[in-house]
Amino acid sequence: MGASSLVPPHALIGAWFLFASLIALCLGLFPQPALAGDEGITRHYTFDIKMQNVTRLCHTRSIVTVNGKFPGPRIVAREGDRLLIKVINHVPHNVSIHWHGIRQLRSGWADGPAYVTQCPIQTGQSYVYNFTITGQRGTLFWHAHISWLRATLYGPTIILPKRNASYPFTKPYKEIPIIFGEWFNTDPEAIIAQALQTGGGPNVSDAYTINGLPGPLYNCSAKDTFKLKVKPGKTYLLRVINAALNDDLFFSIANHTLTVVDVDAIYVKPFDMDTILITPGQTTNLLLKTKPSYPKATFLMTARPYATGLGTFDNSTVAGILEYERPGSFHHSAGSVKQLPLFKPTLPALNDTSFAMKFSNKLRSLASARFPANVPKKVDRQFFFTVGLGTNPCDRKNKTCQGPNGTMFAASINNVSFTMPTTALLQSHFFGQSNGVYSPYFPSSPLIPFNYTGNPPNNTMVSNGTKLVVLPFNTSVELIMQDTSILGAESHPLHLHGFNFFVVGQGFGNFDPNKDPKKFNLIDPVERNTAGVPSGGWLAIRFLADNPGVWFMHCHLEVHTSWGLKMAWLVLDGKLPNQKLLPPPTDLPKC
Repeated sequence: MGASSLVPPHALIGAWFLFASLIALCLGLFPQPALAGDEGITRHYTFDIKMQNVTRLCHTRSIVTVNGKFPGPRIVAREGDRLLIKVINHVPHNVSIHWHGIRQLRSGWADGPAYVTQCPIQTGQSYVYNFTITGQRGTLFWHAHISWLRATLYGPTIILPKRNASYPFTKPYKEIPIIFGEWFNTDPEAIIAQALQTGGGPNVSDAYTINGLPGPLYNCSAKDTFKLKVKPGKTYLLRVINAALNDDLFFSIANHTLTVVDVDAIYVKPFDMDTILITPGQTTNLLLKTKPSYPKATFLMTARPYATGLGTFDNSTVAGILEYERPGSFHHSAGSVKQLPLFKPTLPALNDTSFAMKFSNKLRSLASARFPANVPKKVDRQFFFTVGLGTNPCDRKNKTCQGPNGTMFAASINNVSFTMPTTALLQSHFFGQSNGVYSPYFPSSPLIPFNYTGNPPNNTMVSNGTKLVVLPFNTSVELIMQDTSILGAESHPLHLHGFNFFVVGQGFGNFDPNKDPKKFNLIDPVERNTAGVPSGGWLAIRFLADNPGVWFMHCHLEVHTSWGLKMAWLVLDGKLPNQKLLPPPTDLPKC
């Protein structure tokens, strides 16, 4: 009699179930390659947050990185894929990562802004961000969303179309991420801590970077130059990301035309430009068609700030080099390249607001059958938000502060400077513990109207609080954001979490509710997640609140966020099961 006959039949069945469960578990943990008809696969990433010594401009600093890389690793996925990204914090700072521009449909726990959708990940702790990419394809990015850690913690998110789906433009020969950042010779955490303590403006960065490299126009930086090597007669897709902390940037490549085909992971009607403008938080996909034959020259690609405020800013230029491969050679010596003529682009003036307005007016959705522009035609709720700077009284006993007239700089929306809570807003909402954490009464318009872009009022003081707008599920929203001239008019790139919105109108001066809405574009407005409120002007957006959760909205100039130019929308659950926020994951960090 064989040994196997000693195993009772019910144990065999139990063992089979265990084996089948293990197989299923393994298939979940180690995703199989997607087949042509698959909806998507699960992709796993591990982000080890650790300190790394990095040298730029002859300054070596220990910086916060992912896996020791600066910029951090790229996330690559297809539309429809699920991502499981384990973030492990090995540094002495609290950490939180935001997957910028990802809709996070019903997965608000994975959105990432600290104290909004989660408590930060504490030293020695980890958290798995779990979300699915739905209805998006193009370029986005990820970055730290706590204090100023975004200065070094960022990287590209590349979303490819579904298998067998094509781009609505020429298939590129190659795709290259180009990510702008800012380099500080001193620790950005110390810079913002000092500014918040003294009430003054923070020190500015020492350089801008392309893919982490400042380039040849800075001292002690020639070796740290991004070089893009291309072949003649090819089309390249440049995935351009502005991860800089505090500056809108103009970007151009000498003697080359760029075709804009996509912004914020949404296709647009293609148009050609010599120069583009990109605010922090925005992404732009560009087609670069190289010259038909070897041009016997090299070309600088440069970026420098578009600056409208009264404060100081890093007035410098980052440069990379576009090099053509010589015919018949796989490599050439540095010496031969140096002998070639080098062309440099001409960028607009630092404060060229008319260029900024013209550029943003060119952006239009495809609005095709395949890629419709589902702009809400009827509006359920209208909001009018002023955005701008202001002041708080000095809180240093018997001392003056370094803000205007001895005060502390502040920033606000509808004169409410947002106070960050010490526990996460989403958690307190979900568990019905909002009392003492936030108020549901954010003002829908300014409490005291004034001439927003005229002579500023004498009183520049702001109010402070943690207030939210509460919206029923599926509310269609129209929001006018009005810049103010308090402490100087300035362009503000506003970023909305959890949604894309349509830019239906913009203009200079004060918004006119009688005349301006008649000119709104409801046919093919551009769809974005971040848009600049024009300096001394207004921006009109519409979005459908079809995503339950708590969603942060803030200026993507990090200094303005630190000063309080931020608020949050609370979207309630809908009636149907698929319209409700899912419960939090078991490893959600604790405050």
